[in-house]
Amino acid sequence: MEMGFNRNLLLSTLGLSDFRDEDTGEFVQLITPDAEDWLPEEKIPTDLPILPIKNTVLFPGVVIPITVGRQKSIRLVKKAYRGKKVIGVVAQKNMKVEDPGENDIHKVGTLARILKLLILPDGNTTIIIQGKQRFEIESIIQKEPYLQATIRSIPELFPDVDKKEAKAVIESIKDTAFKIMNLNPEIPQEAQVALDNLDNPNFLTHFLSSNINASVDDKQKLLELNDGMDRATLLLEYLLKDLQMLELKHEIQRKVNSDIDQQQRDYYLRQQMKVLQDELGYDGPDQEINLLRTKASKMDWPDYARDHFNKELDKMQRINPASPEFPVAMNYVEFLIDLPWNHITIDDFDLNKALDILNKDHYGLEKVKDRILEYLAVLKLKQDLKGPILCLYGPPGVGKTSLGKSIAKALNRKYIRMSLGGVHDEAEVRGHRKTYVGAMPGRIIQNIKKAKSSNPVFVLDEIDKVSSDFRGDPSSALLEVLDPEQNSTFTDNYLEIEYDLSKVLFIATANTLDTINPALRDRMEIIEINGYTLEEKYMIAKKHLIPKQRKEHGLKAKDVTFTRAGIVKIIDAYTRESGVRSLERSIGSIIRNIAKSVAMEESYGRSITPGRVIEILGTEKFDKELYQDNKTAGVVTGLAWTQFGGEILFIESSLSRGTGKLTLSGQLGDVMKESAMAALSYLKSNAGKLGIDYKVFEKYDLHIHVPAGAVPKDGPSAGITMLVSLASVFTQRKVRNKIAMTGEITLRGKVLPVGGIKEKILAAKRSGIKDIILCSKNRKDIDEIEKLYIADIKIHYVDHVDEVISLALLKEKVPDSMEFIVK
Repeated sequence: MEMGFNRNLLLSTLGLSDFRDEDTGEFVQLITPDAEDWLPEEKIPTDLPILPIKNTVLFPGVVIPITVGRQKSIRLVKKAYRGKKVIGVVAQKNMKVEDPGENDIHKVGTLARILKLLILPDGNTTIIIQGKQRFEIESIIQKEPYLQATIRSIPELFPDVDKKEAKAVIESIKDTAFKIMNLNPEIPQEAQVALDNLDNPNFLTHFLSSNINASVDDKQKLLELNDGMDRATLLLEYLLKDLQMLELKHEIQRKVNSDIDQQQRDYYLRQQMKVLQDELGYDGPDQEINLLRTKASKMDWPDYARDHFNKELDKMQRINPASPEFPVAMNYVEFLIDLPWNHITIDDFDLNKALDILNKDHYGLEKVKDRILEYLAVLKLKQDLKGPILCLYGPPGVGKTSLGKSIAKALNRKYIRMSLGGVHDEAEVRGHRKTYVGAMPGRIIQNIKKAKSSNPVFVLDEIDKVSSDFRGDPSSALLEVLDPEQNSTFTDNYLEIEYDLSKVLFIATANTLDTINPALRDRMEIIEINGYTLEEKYMIAKKHLIPKQRKEHGLKAKDVTFTRAGIVKIIDAYTRESGVRSLERSIGSIIRNIAKSVAMEESYGRSITPGRVIEILGTEKFDKELYQDNKTAGVVTGLAWTQFGGEILFIESSLSRGTGKLTLSGQLGDVMKESAMAALSYLKSNAGKLGIDYKVFEKYDLHIHVPAGAVPKDGPSAGITMLVSLASVFTQRKVRNKIAMTGEITLRGKVLPVGGIKEKILAAKRSGIKDIILCSKNRKDIDEIEKLYIADIKIHYVDHVDEVISLALLKEKVPDSMEFIVK
């Protein structure tokens, strides 16, 4: 019979080292050729020695080896082997019990024949036994030297295999068993052949029950079932579970093998690419990562940044270089390593040298220079001073931006300029998160990287022109940047970790403060830069602009010279600004004209006089207001501030017969109109003091005009000028010659201070004014003007309009004064 061949083949290959303990379920058990010959009923003993076994269950017809280790069991098998070689084999309930008793073993077991007994070199005893018949223990009759019990044999009950139901179950069991064998490579081919030759349903169920992947309790349950169909059905259930598990494992292994195959293919291709790159002299990803790691080890940067960098490098090594994520990660780590972190430039604390640099580059601006020198002095005494946030506020062209470059030169620091004009996206400041396609760091961090220093002079140009939309508010993002208490832990969205900006000297520039976020304005130290006076513009042109333009156009000092009158002519007639940009362009036009003559070897006048200026630049662009005589009542000279500097203006008042109507003209703003009404109200309430008949106000219409009519005007500073104009026209008294004034008035007659005094005073000087009336509280503004500029002007300080009228109006009446008819 074929089964015998398979058993003999298996048993002949058993080595002594194959047996380790009583748990030998790893072996494939085979039935013997005489498996169908059960022990006759009369040969089954009623009393049997009982051998408890662990971790397995013996089924009828199955041959298994068992290693016997307990002394009781050794005595039992040796005595039985010398006698009838028949024992009862039962499974233990609890595997941890070393000396099992009656309650520690199952009641149903298998009568077995000892086929062979082997004594191994290590002293263990191994027996090969064959199951014969199931039995049930009725009682334990002996406990020493081993267990012996009275038993009752259990017959095998299986329905006729020709029945459809039984036949279907058997076929299902066989099909499932074959599928399991195909999926499990550890099962030998002989087992499949043996299974194919089994026709007896009892042997089939016992054979498969012994070999299924199930627990001892489940196998014991199969052994205890008397009905063959029930046992076969339960066995089929266990087999199907085993099949499902094997199919799942097989599917997982197939997927894993597929992934491994793909990885091996990618690895093979990468190795080929690496060899080719080495041959061509290219650096592959591994070399690049190693170079980055070496470079990082030599850098001076914070521990948290180093740890984050190493973590990102480790992550990169796990990314396929062909993956889209690899270049993104590479760009990120390269950006991290390119930042200066703890690298700073050494400040130059020579204050005299710093002052010389500031004076050389900029004329005037004493407040700003003093503030920079104060900062340098404190930094020299206290090395870790946090950088101040300065805001240079003033009209265009006065040198706010170029001053930042001079400060960087004076401090020996790197210079960065970032224009904020038109910036409306918060990401411009904070950057994008690197999860987005095309993500970039913010311009703050980008410029720090470009400067290669963590303590540059950082000019935030045009901070007043930052706008906001649905993408965020950049001015709110700047709150953290410009706060010395917070910017030491500035976090860029792209960078993801903190960066210290506290060592940066931020300098913001603005033309107006009205459009700056109040919270942002509160974080900055505002330093106002006024427009340049004519004298300052002359000095700037002489010391800076003319040499610069001459150098840029390739001329030498001997090729062209500017007279003082020529420079003043350019300033007065061709420019009208607070700064010097238009002045520089005009000087450039003149020098280009000279350069053309030099290049063409033409004769030309080397000295630039007012006449030469008109000849080269053409007709004068601006007419300067000059003082007019005092022969007309109601015409008074006032002082005004514009974004281009100071100007004089005239307040004209006239009367005509009517009903007391007031007319205002000259494009006056609301504040200026209110000043006119306040002046008229004060004059009406105090008419008696000035000898004015109150009926005049009802019989005559008043018209107040401020030339030029095309230029909008507003502000309260013309208040006292309007009052003097009204007093003059209603009294027909002369206004003092060459006098101008500025100041706000109240209904009580008080004179209040106004702004722009420096520009107004210098405009008055240019117009030939000799006397100026100011509020006494404006004295502090006069103290800031160099005495040289106001040496020939007399300043009168007042607190009340009565003082203004007494200073401005003469007792003498104007020629051809009008007579008032008040009947």
